[in-house]
Amino acid sequence: MMGTLGWKRLQFLLIVCWFFVSLEVPTEAQNILCYKTFDETSGTCRNLLGGEISQEDCCLNHQYGFQAAQHGPCQSCREARWNEWSSWSACSVSCTEGVQRRSRVCYGSRAGSCLSDTREREMKSCLQKECCPMMGAWTEWSAWQPCSVTCLTGTQIRERTCTNPAPICGGTCSGVSKETKICDTQQICPTHGNWGNWGPWQHCSHTCTIEGSAAKPQQLRFRLCNNPPPSINPQGKACPGGSQESQSCTGLPFCPWDGNWGSWKPFQPCSVTCGVGQTLQKRLCDNPAPKYGGQNCLGEDIQRQPCTVRVPCPVDGYWKEWTPWKPCSLHETDSDIKCKDIAASQIRSRTCTGRHHEGKRCVGFSRESRACYNLEGCRVPGAWTAWSPWGLCEPACGPEPKRSRKRVCAPIYPNYSRVLTGEDGKQYNATFWGNPNPQCKHLEGQDLEVVEETPCQNVPPCED
Repeated sequence: MMGTLGWKRLQFLLIVCWFFVSLEVPTEAQNILCYKTFDETSGTCRNLLGGEISQEDCCLNHQYGFQAAQHGPCQSCREARWNEWSSWSACSVSCTEGVQRRSRVCYGSRAGSCLSDTREREMKSCLQKECCPMMGAWTEWSAWQPCSVTCLTGTQIRERTCTNPAPICGGTCSGVSKETKICDTQQICPTHGNWGNWGPWQHCSHTCTIEGSAAKPQQLRFRLCNNPPPSINPQGKACPGGSQESQSCTGLPFCPWDGNWGSWKPFQPCSVTCGVGQTLQKRLCDNPAPKYGGQNCLGEDIQRQPCTVRVPCPVDGYWKEWTPWKPCSLHETDSDIKCKDIAASQIRSRTCTGRHHEGKRCVGFSRESRACYNLEGCRVPGAWTAWSPWGLCEPACGPEPKRSRKRVCAPIYPNYSRVLTGEDGKQYNATFWGNPNPQCKHLEGQDLEVVEETPCQNVPPCED
């Protein structure tokens, strides 16, 4: 029979063998393409970790994403929830009224808080310019101006203006406002030649010099007798002196030596402590290293391959929305406080959800309270509000979308104390709670709300 010490050694060897087999032998589950980054803005995957990985292993980290097929859609490993709204699109027209759209998408491969739809859209009206540009028209050409010179040939100019009619709202006239033509005075002017400026020094005959060599490459520069050139008839004088200069090149660098790769180093440990990561292998461009501006080694200095640590990654919790405030009441008594100057209290709560595998807890409190006055159903004076801003175009992707604004009969709250002192001596702000019954004079036949609607203009069809 095997002793206790021998049995423990056998157990240890079996555990070690199972660990290496689990790393090297692929499972029969369907493999997916596992990515380190899931981009919520575009819904795409980036930073591929590998393709021989199961979905279960990849999604040990809820921050990762995966593709079931090479060109399939990218899916997030996290619980399903809405991403941020996209930026508003450009206005559908550049002048007069148009519309803009934005959308948001539900991403996640696990059950979550999204509705049955995977995409939501909103649309609103926009106005880039009150009017659209209108082109103008040219006046007739003016008479040709006198010739620009008194001998040989020159130029003449004529002009027109964009005022017949003038353009409006940023429009223009098509064409040019000025024309020129050659004019010949039939007069000959003798002209003596004069040198133009020296041109830049041209490139040296060699771009580098061999270390230890005494030979110096040469470089040239030129000038032209064109400032002005001498006339031919009558004959002008030529420019004095030479048209080129030379000098020795100085300060040239030594000719470059190109670099060459050294051997690959051993692979580094896995980059993560949970889920799928990468292990790296490096090499140096030092066999030899580049010298005197020689080219670096071609190719990559790092090789990457996926590695898996079969431990679920932490998922931080996040707050759900606050519940509605509970009714304003006095908990220690059943007395009726509606419509009375009697302060009470109310509470609301929220739940921290989505926390897994020792992820961070939600920051903040799950419950809050406030002082209040109960005005549920109470008759109070009212006053009509100003018109609200125009709302979104509804439906965002349907026929004949409209936008609306409204005026409402708002309650005028009684002059109760809004700052109360509690039993602990601290001061608390009090608020009015409930749905009072405001009393306003009738407006356009209504006593609570007046709504105005208008169609949205220049609405393009939805892309999908």
